[in-house]
Amino acid sequence: MRQPCLVASDLDGTLLDPSERVSARTAERARAVDAAGVPLVLVTGRPPRWVPRIVGELGVAGPVVCSNGAVHYDAATDTVVGSHPLGPETLRAATGALRRALPGCSFGVERSTGAARDRVDEQFLGEPDFHRCWPNPDLRVAPLEEFVNTAADKLLVLHEHMDSARMAAVAERVLGDGVRVTYSTGSGLLELSAAGVDKASGLARVAGRLGVAAEDVLAFGDMPNDVPMLEWAGHGVAMGNAHPEVRQTADEVTADNAADGVAAVLERWW
Repeated sequence: MRQPCLVASDLDGTLLDPSERVSARTAERARAVDAAGVPLVLVTGRPPRWVPRIVGELGVAGPVVCSNGAVHYDAATDTVVGSHPLGPETLRAATGALRRALPGCSFGVERSTGAARDRVDEQFLGEPDFHRCWPNPDLRVAPLEEFVNTAADKLLVLHEHMDSARMAAVAERVLGDGVRVTYSTGSGLLELSAAGVDKASGLARVAGRLGVAAEDVLAFGDMPNDVPMLEWAGHGVAMGNAHPEVRQTADEVTADNAADGVAAVLERWW
């Protein structure tokens, strides 16, 4: 690949090390990319509120594609620029179908507000069983009826006794193409977005605004939710620790995230 005009990277399992921190080597390369005038776009399943710490460690603040493509966040101004949410009707239909198809599952939703920490109590809502399995301090416990009647960027489906791949197969079968089903961890958690929304669509919108063609994009990822982005980019790189599906999709496999695999590739140019 010739020198990329845009670098896009997933966070967890990719740009971040196993302790979810930015290593000194990776931060140095990120700053070199930025200093060269090349956009560095973070493309993550994380919501905006989980991004500022990473941006601070990285030392580069720019466009961020959050919630698997559903949310566009400007880290430089701490502003949610736009979103492509699931509508209430879709949320109600999906949760009803999955409750029947995956007995024992519980639900949560991610919403975006105006900024990363704006009205946090309205951003992450989940059922009591969801909270019991994932006791995140940002999560507000609420009955399902409350949070499926308002649009959400992402629907989360959690099951204590199934892995994510098995859940995804069931969800895709019962929901069809009405939603986008993916996962970023194998431990029984699905992430559902509106139809047509994924990391590729989110990154394509950012690249289009910046005037960068797909063929000039270098992208990094490690889990199935990264596959569309790696397929879309001119050069897709899988981490050494990546899911087998990601390794098969990528143009190249680098070192794992514990060994600064992203930095190792970026050092070819910067």
